[in-house]
Amino acid sequence: MTTFDDREKAQEKKFALDQEQLFKAHARRDKLFGLWAAGQMGLAGAAAEAYAKGVVSEDIAHPGDKAVAKKVAGDLAAKGVKLTVSELEAKLEDLFATAKRQIAAEAAR
Repeated sequence: MTTFDDREKAQEKKFALDQEQLFKAHARRDKLFGLWAAGQMGLAGAAAEAYAKGVVSEDIAHPGDKAVAKKVAGDLAAKGVKLTVSELEAKLEDLFATAKRQIAAEAAR
């Protein structure tokens, strides 16, 4: 095999790993967001975990930060918690940074 082929394969592996870590970070972010929102609604334990799984499922069914933020905004509003979609999108951004750090730390072990 040539050096070029080796480099190409290495780049392909790196791209695949980066995509996998991005997917994991995105799913982790959704779970963290769901747990945070559950706490805002007064949910704890198994109910909070179930809600977080629902948020992850929502992002899979309807991809996009805005769709997830709208769903959670509606759920929060039903419980009397008033947060705007833009506030929730900002929280998603913060939690995405947290999730990426967590995934990177786990990968480094």
